[in-house]
Amino acid sequence: MTTAQEKLRGDVKDLALAERGKRKIEWANQQMPVLQLIRKRFIKEQPLRGLRIAACLHVTSETANLAVTLRDGGAEVFLCASNPLSTQDEVAACLVKDYGIPTYAIKGEDNATYYAHINATLDARPHITMDDGADLVTTLLTKRTDLVADVRGGTEETTTGVLRLRAMAADGTLRYPIIAVNDALTKHLFDNRYGTGQSTVDGILRATNLLLAGLRVVVAGYGWCGRGVALRAKGMGADVIVTEVNPVRALEAVMDGYRVLPMAEAAKIGDVFITVTGNKNVLTAEHFERMKDGAVLANSGHFNVEIDIPALERMATAKRPARPFVDEYVLRDGRRLYLLGEGRLINLASAEGHPAAVMDMSFANQALAVEYLARHAGELERKVYPVPEEIDRQIARLKLESMGIQVDRLTPEQEQYLASWSEGT
Repeated sequence: MTTAQEKLRGDVKDLALAERGKRKIEWANQQMPVLQLIRKRFIKEQPLRGLRIAACLHVTSETANLAVTLRDGGAEVFLCASNPLSTQDEVAACLVKDYGIPTYAIKGEDNATYYAHINATLDARPHITMDDGADLVTTLLTKRTDLVADVRGGTEETTTGVLRLRAMAADGTLRYPIIAVNDALTKHLFDNRYGTGQSTVDGILRATNLLLAGLRVVVAGYGWCGRGVALRAKGMGADVIVTEVNPVRALEAVMDGYRVLPMAEAAKIGDVFITVTGNKNVLTAEHFERMKDGAVLANSGHFNVEIDIPALERMATAKRPARPFVDEYVLRDGRRLYLLGEGRLINLASAEGHPAAVMDMSFANQALAVEYLARHAGELERKVYPVPEEIDRQIARLKLESMGIQVDRLTPEQEQYLASWSEGT
């Protein structure tokens, strides 16, 4: 970095991009009315005064509005990327130059730089951690244990991160309480389903310019993200096939109108494969051997382990970039398979991630969860907690109000009826 950049604190691609980033941040802000209301209250009440927050999140225009909200609530915010390909460089530049928020993120950064940026964020000696996938927490608890005594609590944004943190809590590794923002109803029912569904299809189309209508799209995993991807692909005319390991979810997919097949069978007929499981090696050499010429492989789960890329590399006799974020692998028999976004989150690698309107609720949960920790962290044990139900309901009410939608309320008579067992048939 130059001397001028060092004074601004951060590591970004180019500060000259800041003006474009500011326009993107302002555009997203217009679609985030709930976070706007929280920010106005935070400015007045300063509930986060004196807190240092280390945030490892996708550095997008929506995340920028969360970071500014936390800053305006009195916190010092330090931000790094939670995925090497998810950063919007213009947004990172703007956060450093215009908002004074130390940001360490460059789109396409290598693994060493990715972890150097996580460590730079941890150098702030945070009181609160904010994570998307638990890489920051894992680094803190394994390599930066000298900082743990300062940490009061944390939040986690994703399904993958919550799974990792619950495993830490189970084996005694977790050293402070963390709120599972992902598990809030106003997060996973909307962000995971509608956000992932739309942005994943958006990323695939931007990378490939394929016509989905008439193609067989195989969706691996029918959790809330998989539901959203399947719904959007079907809406664009695709013949959607679902693969699952959970019999209840497989049954849901069948009753939602999708074919359910084992991946070994789906591999023979699929045109586009989308993994959204949160697990590793969902697509393997066994499946690559069966795929048709021209099959497209994309991932919208958190890490780049769902597609066995090392196996694909070993099987290929040639590899070349076909388009931006599209790598062509030629197999021994001449078949070509196309890997999108290096197997990383395709909705952020080649597109812009979730729409701001849905991230409004997710990041409202983050902001209010941090406020809750500021007040109650000392009362909590070293485990993973749900978002308090009242916060969830408050966000839903605010979102409905911002959309001009009113809902009914129970009458006193109805409340009494629901609270009583004496009145029957």
